[in-house]
Amino acid sequence: MAVQDMEVSDASVTNGNTNTSSTTTSSPQSLSPTSSSSPPPPPPTPVIISPCAACKILRRRCAVEKCVLAPYFPPTEPAKFTIAHRVFGASNIIKLLQDLPESQRADAVSSMVYEAGARIRDPVYGCAGAICQLQKQVSELQAQLAKAQAEILTMQHQQTNLVALLCMEMAQSASQPPAQQFVDNLIVASPAIYPTSNNTSPFLDETNAMGSMWEPLWT
Repeated sequence: MAVQDMEVSDASVTNGNTNTSSTTTSSPQSLSPTSSSSPPPPPPTPVIISPCAACKILRRRCAVEKCVLAPYFPPTEPAKFTIAHRVFGASNIIKLLQDLPESQRADAVSSMVYEAGARIRDPVYGCAGAICQLQKQVSELQAQLAKAQAEILTMQHQQTNLVALLCMEMAQSASQPPAQQFVDNLIVASPAIYPTSNNTSPFLDETNAMGSMWEPLWT
């Protein structure tokens, strides 16, 4: 009886082993489609947080999300904040940016940087000196432009007069015959050779005058 019990137990153990093996072999087949359909997510990209140029120069901790100066003074442009800080000061810059809406802050920073650079170049007049110089150049250019426009108008007026004169001469030449025009040109050129009164020659008049002078001598 003991031997039979042992054989029964061995058979049950072998049956159990076959069942577990079948379940283990079937489990990868059931999981394979799900694993192929959903690939593993990519590793998260590391976020590099560096202090802005303002906080780096001021040597303070910079919270990029909350720092007012970070969007306008990146760490790659330290000279931009150095110039503005030298003239206006960090506290005034922060106060000015906080009072403005976000849509106007970029223009305000550009204006402050330009004005600070002009003040460093010209401590007396600053940006007002640059504006006056530009206005002077504009006035000089406007005067040159007005002079050029006046010269153009004068040349156009002379051109119209010349064209009108040419048209009148062409009309007169077309109304006269060519032979009569040639004679008229000769008469106008030399009136002493071709007198127009009584068809007399000037040489005949001169000889008649000399003969009248010599008549008393022969009498």
